[in-house]
Amino acid sequence: MTNRVLLNNVEHRDLRVDTRHSVAFGDGINQVLVFPTEFEDLQREYPILFRRDADDSFQAVALLGLDRDENLFLDGDGWHARYVPAVQRSGPFTIGLHKAQDDAVPEPKIQVDLDHPRIAMDEGERLFLPHGGNSPYLEAVSGVLRRIYGGLDMVGPMFAAFDRASLLRPVTLNIALNDAESYSLADFHAIDEARLAGLEGPELERLHKAGGFLRLAFMAAASLANVGRLIELKNRRAASSQTLSLD
Repeated sequence: MTNRVLLNNVEHRDLRVDTRHSVAFGDGINQVLVFPTEFEDLQREYPILFRRDADDSFQAVALLGLDRDENLFLDGDGWHARYVPAVQRSGPFTIGLHKAQDDAVPEPKIQVDLDHPRIAMDEGERLFLPHGGNSPYLEAVSGVLRRIYGGLDMVGPMFAAFDRASLLRPVTLNIALNDAESYSLADFHAIDEARLAGLEGPELERLHKAGGFLRLAFMAAASLANVGRLIELKNRRAASSQTLSLD
């Protein structure tokens, strides 16, 4: 359940947000919804894959772990990566459309979920400065929400462009950690690198001009090299666990 209300500096002047990352705040997940507007940052850290939602529409996800509810970038000290996906940084905040007057055109405004576990009154980051104005933290959140909101507008056109160019192919990630342990992660799609490399002429130009989707396709394809990093993190965590069990 959520308790989303329009954020304002009168009723919510004393609200604070705990910005730490932990399982208690919903960070214990093995994949997270991501948006085209963050592909450039994501592709340096995580594998970017695609899967169909309940409406049979494609969505992009960043793979964080191999087991259910496993985030290999998360431990007791926080989230260890140069970039944390926007959905996880948005915390209790979302964008909603609100009318200032009955006949006005709805405008995007920041909403806050007052029942979110990150909400606090006596610790964490302030939303508003004591003498008025937005805090630096709230300004940063606004930037994150703009990235999400802008990314939502790109999702449909991007996947339509990928589909026209036949760039998406179903994949199963077969990952061997060692001689005894392996994973098979199914129900994903990825950029077909051979097809991408073979694009030419009008098809290549159309994808390039259609919102920069050619560049996004190359980023998503390159991001799959980060599967190796997941294997490294998984093996490192297993080694640490074995070491602890011997003490």
